[in-house]
Amino acid sequence: MQTWARELGFSQVGIAGVDLSSAEAGLSAWLAAGFHGDMQYMAAHGLKRARPAELIPGTVSVITARMDYLPSSTPAAPGEWQALEFSRLQRPTEGIVSVYARGRDYHKVMRARLQTLSERIAAHVETLGHRAFTDSAPVLEAELAARSGQGWRGKHTLLLNREAGSMFFLGEIYVDIALPPSEPVTPHCGSCSACIDVCPTQAIIAPYKLDARRCISYLTIEHAGPIPLELRPLMGNRIYGCDDCQLICPWNKFAQRSALPDFDERQGLTGQQLVTLFGWTEAEFLRLTEGSPIRRIGHARWLRNIAVAMGNALRASGPAADDPLRPALQARAHHPSELVREHVEWALAQ
Repeated sequence: MQTWARELGFSQVGIAGVDLSSAEAGLSAWLAAGFHGDMQYMAAHGLKRARPAELIPGTVSVITARMDYLPSSTPAAPGEWQALEFSRLQRPTEGIVSVYARGRDYHKVMRARLQTLSERIAAHVETLGHRAFTDSAPVLEAELAARSGQGWRGKHTLLLNREAGSMFFLGEIYVDIALPPSEPVTPHCGSCSACIDVCPTQAIIAPYKLDARRCISYLTIEHAGPIPLELRPLMGNRIYGCDDCQLICPWNKFAQRSALPDFDERQGLTGQQLVTLFGWTEAEFLRLTEGSPIRRIGHARWLRNIAVAMGNALRASGPAADDPLRPALQARAHHPSELVREHVEWALAQ
């Protein structure tokens, strides 16, 4: 199975059982605290997330798969790519898109390849019921991946792997046959708290506990409404996602480049000026984000995110930034969307 997986661009596969009962208390407490914010689908499915056999009746085992996503252009020297990404924060008029979102939508890439892997396995057993998922159903992905030997849960709640850090996507295949489970690995975070300390909004409120409502990835991608006023200045020039807790992690010096060209950076999304991105019409936004995960937030939320970054740039750069930024913001002051207008007004007041 590992050979087939590697031929399809996966880095590793593992197998987990379906008894996740020990994770239910933590999931229930997280939901009860409201840490999921607007992500109502998290609460709607409740404990089904921790019960694979309830989600897909007949499920006996879960095959987990991991796929590295660093672009092929990523610098090779250990730590160099992380330093390069951190340096973008020092250029406030430039927009930062999370590394994973600079290429093709991983949902599309992973789902198709998981389906192919499922079919290859099915061809070698008498009968196989299977269903593939990629961040697309109530599945406890990181928990299943940890139980199947893909890595351990870091203090930022993401999965960490000794040979690949955390810069990878996860996917699962629920199957109705019993497979021997993989051996879990031991955790290796020790006393390190770098991810907790670096978080711009202090969203990691304790080791292994994330308040999504404060997370920049959540605010720029999942959250549909106005961004809380007190968090806007902390977002800097991050306009889609945030990688800081991963960039600072010592294990990510081992992060691997993708075996696929799908995750190579699209021209125009990396190192681009905020003014340019803010100037995209809705038609341009749809055209330039076709096949990209960014498209799903829609044009209005894209403008909302960039307006916040432009306001932060005005404050950080002072009068020098006024010339290009202020006129661009003023051009959107009467946008049809109240969400956009409100964030533009805030930005102009910085």
